[in-house]
Amino acid sequence: MDTMPAKIPATVITGFLGAGKTTLIRHLLENADGRKIALIVNEFGDVGVDGDTLKSCGVDACPEENIVELANGCICCTVADDFVPTMKTLIDREDAPDHIIIETSGLALPKPLVQAFNWPEVRTRVTVDGVITLVDADAMAAGRFAHDEEAVQEQRLADEMLDHDTPLGELFEDQLNCADMVVLTKADLAGTETVTKIEETLKGQVRDGVSFLEAAQGVVPVDALLGLGVGAEDQIDARHSHHDHHHEHDHDHFDSFVAPIAEASDPYALARKLSAVGREHKVLRMKGFIPVEGRDMRLQVQVVGPRVNWHYDRAWRDGEPRQGRLVVIGEHDMDRAAIEAALA
Repeated sequence: MDTMPAKIPATVITGFLGAGKTTLIRHLLENADGRKIALIVNEFGDVGVDGDTLKSCGVDACPEENIVELANGCICCTVADDFVPTMKTLIDREDAPDHIIIETSGLALPKPLVQAFNWPEVRTRVTVDGVITLVDADAMAAGRFAHDEEAVQEQRLADEMLDHDTPLGELFEDQLNCADMVVLTKADLAGTETVTKIEETLKGQVRDGVSFLEAAQGVVPVDALLGLGVGAEDQIDARHSHHDHHHEHDHDHFDSFVAPIAEASDPYALARKLSAVGREHKVLRMKGFIPVEGRDMRLQVQVVGPRVNWHYDRAWRDGEPRQGRLVVIGEHDMDRAAIEAALA
């Protein structure tokens, strides 16, 4: 008697800008333990920085052809046009993946994405193994849920931390409400005592049974994240959302653009410049690649508020233009001309 093949598990990884989704996913890919993984990356902006970062991993578990970038807008708003066809293409392959990882943009609502797994085209073939929500413990230690000082006032950890009247606050709540596991990233920066207080506070804001993990540099046990077996699409009514009756989370509160940036002569001076831009303008995040004089390697930079992380990720390829580009993501009324002038 023929039996239906087992559904392919899919893990949804969500969280705010700069929470460490790409770092965590890279760790998962490099420690896949024999799993054949496909990855869907939802970019916010016009430069595929996250996808390019992950493609440069060079790990057998997730070859470059298994990495799909959806750059046509927030994944939860383009389910029918982008996400479902992409999923169907992946699962219809002769060498279908063992596991699918989905990195949402920092602005995506997870619930509409989970609901999409009930579409007839994919329901019998794939299941949501679990929704993993990343929370930046270092930001919360400063009284914020993200490194955006304009969006939420700094408050003591013992007080109510979220401004529910703001779109950012509602989005944070929705990401927690949909989570099967919460990963507190940058735990090493926040400190053990503070992380414990944050976890205690967040446990009052999630569904019963949601587990917590701490991560430093994106390092967590892979088997703790993959193989949860939740089947989240079958529990959709238990995952409350501010947008259950109208899917209108307002992307107009955010904007993004790509800024050209000249070859750098001194990476440290560049970092100071980027830190100043992040501090002085309504910028949530900047990320991209920049050429450096006298170096064959390209410089990858990630900026969250005033904090800048950078490293040389790989050599510039033959024929690849040595052009610096940064995706700038910020509030809708950020001064693009002033930011571009500061970066010039």
